[in-house]
Amino acid sequence: MTRNSKLLAIALLSTGLASTVLAQGVDGHGSIAGMEMGSMKSDPKDDASTREFKVADTAMMKDMDVSYTGDPDVDFHAHMIPHHKGAVAMAKVALKHAKDPATKAMAQRIIADQDTEISEMEAWLKRHGK
Repeated sequence: MTRNSKLLAIALLSTGLASTVLAQGVDGHGSIAGMEMGSMKSDPKDDASTREFKVADTAMMKDMDVSYTGDPDVDFHAHMIPHHKGAVAMAKVALKHAKDPATKAMAQRIIADQDTEISEMEAWLKRHGK
């Protein structure tokens, strides 16, 4: 991401326009609303873990493109589920590639905690007919 793109992203976040930009979606090349997301763009020089992290990041951004309903309870659950699934995917990459035992332990805790919360949120949505 270029310096100008970062500044634009900060400006969008601070003005509340980020949801409008994000609603336009993420394409398979790491671009959101025409902004190049260089950190997610594939690069032949990437090692295996970086490639897998980028896939997880891109999928999470795409999956987080969920329409808002105007119901804050529903919107919270519906938007947190893909966020948590992205965290699980990234933690699985860390478990596969990380060397540090503390990193692996954190990744395992994230998987356990986030999987539990995902199940709870999906159950809440189902109980509420969503």
